[in-house]
Amino acid sequence: MLSVNVLCVGRIKEKYLSDGIAEYAKRLSRFCKFNVIEVGEELSRKEGKAETEEVKRKEGERLAGKIKGYAVALAIDGEPLSSEGFARRLDTLASKGVSEITFIIGGSNGLSEQVLDAADMKLSFGAMTYPHQLMRLILAEQVYRAFMINGGGTYHK
Repeated sequence: MLSVNVLCVGRIKEKYLSDGIAEYAKRLSRFCKFNVIEVGEELSRKEGKAETEEVKRKEGERLAGKIKGYAVALAIDGEPLSSEGFARRLDTLASKGVSEITFIIGGSNGLSEQVLDAADMKLSFGAMTYPHQLMRLILAEQVYRAFMINGGGTYHK
């Protein structure tokens, strides 16, 4: 069974987000092993480009040690895919023998160059910026939608 990991920075603070992610995790359990892996968020008391880069670097080190399988970094400058295209990509990876996919969501400052360079793919969910905690829910829904598309389910319209 395919393992789908969501590797992310920080903990979910809002119950409605946790509940939504849990719902999709439950739905996904018949298609894959769905895991959320959290690493600590780096806090900085100063603002500025150097401080932001240092935060991303430290978070990136934490993330890099947890990446398994085929790595997909969520990045605004990544490849944009439709839901159907995303479903095809997951299906293609599975048919090529990929047994584990790790989606990587950075913290509020984004992902470090180290993590972006280590990724097998960069994926964009559009030019808009989303809160990194909300992105977990959006990703979980899209992974579920992809499995439903690939399985011929009626969920996707």
